[in-house]
Amino acid sequence: MADALIEMRGIVKTYPGVAALDGVDFSLRAGEIHALVGENGAGKSTLIKILTGAERRDRGTVTLEGAAIDPRTPVQAQRLGIATVYQEVNLIPDLTVAENILLGREPRGRLGAIRWGEMMRRAQQVVDKLGLHVDIAEPLRACSIAVQQMIAVARAIDQHAKVLVLDEPTSSLDATETAQLFALMRRLREAGMGIIFITHFLDQVYEVSDRITVLRGGRLVDTHVTNELPRLALVAQMLGKSIEDVSKSESRGRPAADSSQQECLRASRVFKRNAVQSFDLSLKAGEVLGLAGLLGSGRTEVVRLLFGIDQRDGGELSICGESIGHHSPRRAIKAGMALTPEDRRAAGLVPHLSVRENMLLALQGAKGWARRVSVREQQAIADRYVRALSISTPDIEKPVSQLSGGNQQKVILARWLLMEPTILMLDEPTRGIDIGAKEQIELLIDELRSNGMALIFISGELDEVVRVSQRIMVLRDRAPVGELSGENLNTHAVMRQIAGETAGQAHA
Repeated sequence: MADALIEMRGIVKTYPGVAALDGVDFSLRAGEIHALVGENGAGKSTLIKILTGAERRDRGTVTLEGAAIDPRTPVQAQRLGIATVYQEVNLIPDLTVAENILLGREPRGRLGAIRWGEMMRRAQQVVDKLGLHVDIAEPLRACSIAVQQMIAVARAIDQHAKVLVLDEPTSSLDATETAQLFALMRRLREAGMGIIFITHFLDQVYEVSDRITVLRGGRLVDTHVTNELPRLALVAQMLGKSIEDVSKSESRGRPAADSSQQECLRASRVFKRNAVQSFDLSLKAGEVLGLAGLLGSGRTEVVRLLFGIDQRDGGELSICGESIGHHSPRRAIKAGMALTPEDRRAAGLVPHLSVRENMLLALQGAKGWARRVSVREQQAIADRYVRALSISTPDIEKPVSQLSGGNQQKVILARWLLMEPTILMLDEPTRGIDIGAKEQIELLIDELRSNGMALIFISGELDEVVRVSQRIMVLRDRAPVGELSGENLNTHAVMRQIAGETAGQAHA
């Protein structure tokens, strides 16, 4: 493209055993906001790391204003005019706004002393240019997260950036703060800057972007003009679905739960600011409730609130009829709840401990260290669950890190099953495991449901959510947007709710 500011062609990046990017093309025009979207593992972060010098590409070309570039560090990329503002603001909170804007580029006199007057004038010029109303002499920590994001943008502007990468900049912002950031982005676009906008929020993609590039599994799916792409088509591309195929052969959920069963869990108007909007939820014994939505829709935030990892800002929660005030994972476990986390390696397993030790963590924690479970009893329990869940390990004393992903997931399931929970919440239990292990876990879920356990199931694989669930709560952009059950519980209906379309809508 003759008017391309950035042009990336045939980008390939591999890690041991993983093709992170496989021949990806991407272009950015001057004076446009280009949304880069995709689910986990799509390749968005790797593509941006290559552009900004944090990673080296294996193959492919990158040009800036027609000239080939190959930044080897983020500093080199910044000198070329490519600036990045990350989700977590990486500035220094104890310095003033002015000091952060000009950090590393302070005007100095002949003896190296900072010329404070000139620095304050330059910083003021930058914030005035961006239309920001902020006291440049106050510490950055006194500013809201939204203003800190804008100060990070101001710093990029003072570096004469031509390309601005915004990586999930709205994840910690409320609606008013997001609107302020979008107003700033539009002003920068009008001034000719090219902006790459990475986000999981569909409404924001359609509100502010000019074009959309979709990545999936390290490959380019397509690039579209935003107002020419129906939302349902975007959701289908992100999930790796064909709308036509979904319409022809729809996966459907299981029959509804027995209405006479006891209600195990009820949440009324529960919410947490900047995490998930107010939601109502009920769950009966012998029922699987699926949570469906794209990455960043609020699925994980819901179960974190229910389990007490995060504290709710409002609403009422009851477990088996008992009202829960101040909540915590310890209290949730005592009440009969269990949660397998989304990231099993970071939040679920202790990699250097054995299979046996990982299985017994919750049980021993519940008993307290004064009532130790004997090693012989631990071995008997571990052996029983290895057999029951068909965990493939030659020895229960083997470090859990040496097991396959599917077997690691089964170890976490065993940990909670031996606690005999009333409510089991499964956050991405089948991510990164082989087809056979997925089928085994799905069969186990059905068995647990049949035996009266209440389950909440989250997966990025929409077919999977529909297949195991009896009801599905659909979330979009951190808010519940609908619930499906019975004959309405199918993949096409879920995709339409995720996209925010009714049956008659075609475009955003």
